[in-house]
Amino acid sequence: MSSDDSAAAPAPETDRPLTQDGPAVRLWMIDASAYIFRAYHALPPLTRKSDGLPVGAVQGYCNMLWKLLRDMKGQDGPTHLAAIFDHSEKTFRNELYSDYKAHRPPPPEDLVPQFSLVREATAAFGVHCVELPGYEADDLIATYACKARDAGGKAVIVSSDKDLMQLIGSGVVMYDPMKDAVLEHEAVLAKFGVGPDKVVDVQALIGDSTDNVPGAPGIGMKTASQLILEYGDLDTLLARAGEIKQPKRRETLIEYADQIRLSRELVRLTCDAPAPWPIDDFEVRDPDPERLSAFLELMEFRSLARRVGDGKAPQRDGPALAPKPITAPVSTPRFAPQEKAAESQAFDTEAYECIQTIDALDRWIAEARQAGVIGFDTETDSLSSSHAELCGLSLAVGPNRACYVPLSHEHPQAADGGLDFAGDAQGRPDQIDAGFALARLKDLLEDPAVLKVGQNIKYDIAVMARHGVRVSPIEDTMLISYVLEGGLHGHGMDDLARRWLGHEPISFKSVTGSGKAQKSFRHVELKPATCYAAEDADVTLRLWRLLKPRLAAEGLTTVYETLERGMPPVLADMEIAGIRIDPERLRRLSNEFGKRMAELEEKAHLLAGRPFNLGSPKQIGDILFGELSLPGGKKTATGAWGTDASVLEELAAAHELPRTLLDWRQLSKLKGTYTDALIQAMDPGTNRVHTSYQLAAASTGRLASSDPNLQNIPIRNELGRQIRQAFVAAPGHVLISADYSQIELRLLAHIGDIQELKRAFKAGLDIHAATASEMFGVPVEGMPAETRRRAKAINFGIVYGISAFGLANQLGIDQGEAAAYIKTYFERFPGIRDYMDATKVLVREQAYVSTLFGRRIHIPAIRSKSNAERAFGERAAINAPIQGAAADIIRRAMMRMPGALREAGLHTRMLLQVHDELVFEAPEAEAEAAIPLIRRVMETAAEPAVALSVPLVVDARAAANWDEAH
Repeated sequence: MSSDDSAAAPAPETDRPLTQDGPAVRLWMIDASAYIFRAYHALPPLTRKSDGLPVGAVQGYCNMLWKLLRDMKGQDGPTHLAAIFDHSEKTFRNELYSDYKAHRPPPPEDLVPQFSLVREATAAFGVHCVELPGYEADDLIATYACKARDAGGKAVIVSSDKDLMQLIGSGVVMYDPMKDAVLEHEAVLAKFGVGPDKVVDVQALIGDSTDNVPGAPGIGMKTASQLILEYGDLDTLLARAGEIKQPKRRETLIEYADQIRLSRELVRLTCDAPAPWPIDDFEVRDPDPERLSAFLELMEFRSLARRVGDGKAPQRDGPALAPKPITAPVSTPRFAPQEKAAESQAFDTEAYECIQTIDALDRWIAEARQAGVIGFDTETDSLSSSHAELCGLSLAVGPNRACYVPLSHEHPQAADGGLDFAGDAQGRPDQIDAGFALARLKDLLEDPAVLKVGQNIKYDIAVMARHGVRVSPIEDTMLISYVLEGGLHGHGMDDLARRWLGHEPISFKSVTGSGKAQKSFRHVELKPATCYAAEDADVTLRLWRLLKPRLAAEGLTTVYETLERGMPPVLADMEIAGIRIDPERLRRLSNEFGKRMAELEEKAHLLAGRPFNLGSPKQIGDILFGELSLPGGKKTATGAWGTDASVLEELAAAHELPRTLLDWRQLSKLKGTYTDALIQAMDPGTNRVHTSYQLAAASTGRLASSDPNLQNIPIRNELGRQIRQAFVAAPGHVLISADYSQIELRLLAHIGDIQELKRAFKAGLDIHAATASEMFGVPVEGMPAETRRRAKAINFGIVYGISAFGLANQLGIDQGEAAAYIKTYFERFPGIRDYMDATKVLVREQAYVSTLFGRRIHIPAIRSKSNAERAFGERAAINAPIQGAAADIIRRAMMRMPGALREAGLHTRMLLQVHDELVFEAPEAEAEAAIPLIRRVMETAAEPAVALSVPLVVDARAAANWDEAH
């Protein structure tokens, strides 16, 4: 969210008095982001024993925080306490200067999953977490410090960051916990040579290489402080720069005056940032011992847990720093899941509440903050996240404690009758104004201290984003289930509710009807709408409390955190963006396909000797095997002749009709699935189509695309390329296609430790030609194309466990020759056979295989009583770690990509993922800078989790349409 959005967002009231009945407020603010990095760099790497999740920074942070809480006890300690975090998005300073902090490297990968855990740790220790998009933590610290000071209170900034020293003065001090030292006016003088009121002027001159603040070239701290002391302030100095005797200094100040003024704006902290919470909310209270204990146990910080005990820090010896026990703000989350007994409570849909008044909404928002973890769901009038209208949303805070907030319901036709809620003159049931309700709910749904749990939350994120609400932080029960048991069963909410809760949820059809009688959810009466919607949130929260602890228990937390949890917001943004198409080109193609289909239909009728329906498998079977008596006909279980593509391909060598039917089917599919369907799916206002991605569709981690499916457009024939040419960039933009080159073969070489393939990849050789040379003893130079083609078929076929029969069909050779090829292949590359044999043994033992990144892919077919199904399971097990690792790598790349593009100051955005390919839309002027960045992110996506022994290579280019870019 931009800083403008942040400023416009309604914030809770902050004008309440900052004093209590007694002493004035003493507000302590922890510079939490600095704490995190100090903890990370101060301690050696540490991973959780149960699953390998990096937790070193979390442990260091907890130790530092606990020491601070313990040491704060005493007369001068805080009455109010908060931890202030940097938000991940760019700030208003980037609008002033696009290169601000542009050269900062991304945080270490093993630190990234710890950021959210540190926030959970803060809440578990009873400290309120505060952050704000568009502003840095320092700005929030400045804002709250000014509010506390101006109201007659005191502010203590727990930090040693020099940038915060400009705030020191009457009522504001800094406290360095590492040195146990209070920093006041004298400390500022020692650091900058000037008082706090002149720090900004000095910083404007010296700049800051860490934040890429330019300053005045060649002017250091000593010179800067001398100049400011001599001339009084920066404006006077720049106005009188011509009087300076030293030529170089004089010329620098004159030449770089505008740059210096810009630097001042970059280093000056704002005291009027929108305060996300009133200071009163930060009042200290005792932490919840159960929540704190559960968090420390989950992190496996058992030594710290023994020291902390119930979280009530004893007073240290010596001068006291805090007057009362360290406490948790009312709104901080309870990290510990409730007891399982609570999840087994019978569902009572009559207990759910329909929220129709502002007071009720505010009461539920307060209760949600108190709970800290909520079930969340949206109800809409269609399945398209990019166009669905929001009907309402539901929240759950515990078993049977759920509500529904209707926003745009309308009464059905008056003839339907039976309405049990009074309405307004427009025929709408009583409900809170949607704009007002969303403004109230926005703070809750964006609050970093409240975890939002959804089922397939990607959809809800996208819907809410279109209403200006960026739901965060999030968890997804569908993805947790997918990580735990991918390949074993479905992960839809109803399936999971039946499996784990023994509950059959209210069906959608039971409240909307079905068929021609089905009505929009916005026309469902509020009572059944509340029961249905609130139950979804209730079920979701119960599932989370049951399933989330299993991630740690089964060593899969890292898989969830690094491969799944970050995907919903990335995909939601891609779905909202969509990709532009050229409808006129598609219409022309559709007409051409229609004409060609008519010609093929006429030809087929002539070949058959009579008219028939080319779309009827029964009629085709009767003609081919009954009337024409072609060989090889087999009947299916239903008694009809089999006429699928493989049957027609075999027959095509003996008769022209099967080939004609295949050509007709291809055109029919392209016309129906793409040229016609894409035009129907297009938003007429933008000419963009918006696909929907399924995260838990394939057990290997591959994404699926639907409505429309943009992952199955043929790319190896002219017709498919013509369709891709209809995917175009917006005016002034280009499409960038970035595709991993032979990633599965490269992963096979690494996983199977195939030295010959490794050498070829490292040398940048044509891998198929190199394989052919190794197999057949033919030099790469001047190699016949057919020889290379055969090696290519074997290379890719081996990855999928191809048989001699399958290879023979693919190459048009006899089965004996194909078997000889495979035998030779294994002789030349024995490591592949070793890998396949070892994988078969492993999957027979445990019924699952794992990728390089720990994703567990269950293969239930391996336990089948059918020999054919077990053989299929073995082939699937051989391919799954390879395809799964490729899917994991591109997921890692996708989660890093938006941040990398933002950090580079680029407006390029990711639009599509097609298996090993990512498609972007970039302003024409950015393409040259975007392509190398995209390549770098994709080619290094496996690191540092896995150091591949084979380089990943990404082919990327920009063009006006998708075909030319590919």
